[in-house]
Amino acid sequence: MAATPEPPRMSEKTTDVAPSPEHDQQPNTPPYSIFTRSEKRWIVFLVAYAGLFSPLSSFIYYPALFNIAEDLDITLTMANLSITTYMLVSGIAPSLLGDMADTMGRRPLFLFAILTYTVANVGLAVQRSYPALLVLRMVQSAGSSGTISFGYAVVSDIATPAERGGYIGAVLLGPNVAPSLGPVLGGILVQYAGWPWIFWTLAILSSINFCILAVTLPETARKIVGNGSIMPTRLLNKSYLKQVKLNSKKSSVTSSETGIDVQPIRMPSLKPCFRALWQKENALIMLINGLFYMTYCCVQASLSTLFITIYGFEELYAGLIYIPFGVGCALASYTCGYIMNWEYRRVASISGFSIDRTRGDDLLDFPIEKARLRATYFYMSVAAVTTIGYGWALDKRTHFAVPLVLQFFIGASITGVFNACGTLLVDVNPVRPATASAASNLFRCVLAAAALAALDAIISKLGTGWTFTFLTGLTLLSVPMAFLLQLSGKNWRRGSQGQSLRC
Repeated sequence: MAATPEPPRMSEKTTDVAPSPEHDQQPNTPPYSIFTRSEKRWIVFLVAYAGLFSPLSSFIYYPALFNIAEDLDITLTMANLSITTYMLVSGIAPSLLGDMADTMGRRPLFLFAILTYTVANVGLAVQRSYPALLVLRMVQSAGSSGTISFGYAVVSDIATPAERGGYIGAVLLGPNVAPSLGPVLGGILVQYAGWPWIFWTLAILSSINFCILAVTLPETARKIVGNGSIMPTRLLNKSYLKQVKLNSKKSSVTSSETGIDVQPIRMPSLKPCFRALWQKENALIMLINGLFYMTYCCVQASLSTLFITIYGFEELYAGLIYIPFGVGCALASYTCGYIMNWEYRRVASISGFSIDRTRGDDLLDFPIEKARLRATYFYMSVAAVTTIGYGWALDKRTHFAVPLVLQFFIGASITGVFNACGTLLVDVNPVRPATASAASNLFRCVLAAAALAALDAIISKLGTGWTFTFLTGLTLLSVPMAFLLQLSGKNWRRGSQGQSLRC
C-alpha cells in the first residue's frame, strides 16, 4: 500500500503563499527530510503493514474461542480471559516502548516488536495448555501493540505538517482494515484448517514483514539521523539499502560530526507517558480520541452477538457483517488524509501563514488545532446520528441491511476523528511523538476496557437503543473540548513548550 498522494490544489491563493522573510534569510536551511516521495510511500507502507497485526490478532481470534476452549478442555469464560489479558498488555506495552522509540530510534523497536510477535505466534500454534495460551497471548500483544504508535512517530519524522495528514491516514489504513478482515479470515481458517493455522498464518505474515523491515526500513528518528542525511552509529539503526544510498552520494556523516548526541539506552518507564497526559492540550486530544474509541469498541464488540441473537445469523455470517464497518474505516483513512491536507492549506491562507513544504513550518505561529479539528465537527455529527440510529434499528428489529449500512457510516466518521486527533497529537508533540501516541493508546484502552466490561449489563438494563444513545451522549462531550482546543490550544503550547515546535 502506498501513502496517499497530495490532493489537487484548489487554487494558488489557497495553497502555498510566498516564502516568508524568515525563509528568505535562511536559504541554506536543509530540507525537513531527504527522503523522496517514493521512499516516504514505501516507509509508510511498511509501518502500515506492521500496524495491521495488533488489531488483526484480536479480531482473527474471536471465531476460534469455542474450538480452543474445547481442545484445551477449558471453559469459554477461561478462554475469554485470554482476550482480557491481551487488551491489558496492549494498553501498557506501547506506553513502555514509546519512550524507547523516541530515544533509541524507530527501526530497532520495529524489529524487536515484530520479531517478538512472530515468535509468540509460533508458540501459540504449537502450544496445547491453558497457561501457555495466556502467557503467549500477552507476549503476542506486547510485540504488536506498539507498532501503531511507532507509525505515528515515523510520519512525524519524514513528513512536514502540510503533508502529514495524508500519511497518517495511510498509516492507519492497515489497522482499520483488520477489524473487518480478521473475523472473516479467522472463521475460514477455523472451519477448514483448524485454529492453530490462525497463528501459523500470522507468523508467516509477520515474518515476511520482519525480513522486509530488516533490509529496507531506514532509521527516521530525528534525534538520531536528523532529516535522514546522517548515518547512525548503532548497528541496529542502520539499514543496508539506506547505507548504500548514502555511501553512493558520499553524504553520510557520523552523529558526532553534526552535534547530534547518541541517546543513552535506558530502562522503559511509564513516567514520560504520564507527563504527556498531564499537558492540557494533550489531555483534551486524548479524551476526545478515547471517547470515540470507546464507542468504536462497543459497536465492534456487540456486532456478532447482537446479530446472532436478533437475526439468528450463523457464525460465518456473523463474521461477514464486520465488512461494512471495515470498508467505511478503510475509505475514511484514505480520504480524510486529503481533507486534512486541504484544511491545512486553507487555514494557512486565511491566517496569512506561509507554508514551507521543504523545510517545514513553525507551528508555534500557526493555529494547527483549527486546521486539524475544523472537519471533526462534521465527523462527530455523522457519528452521533448513525450510532443512535444503529442502536434503535437493532432495538426495533428492522431489516438487517439498515444497521449494516449505518455501521459503514459509523466506521467512516469515527475514523475521521481518529485521524484528526492522531495527526494533531503528533503536531503538538514533535520531540516525543511515539511517547504521546503511546500515552493516548493507554488512556483510550482504559476507557474502552471499562465500557466493554459494563456493556452487556447496560444493554440488559437499558436496551440496545438507549445504550447506544447513552454512548453517543458521552462522545458529544467532545464537541466543547474541540472548541476549547481551537480557542486556547495555541496559547497553551506557547506556555508549556520551552522549545520551538519547528517541524
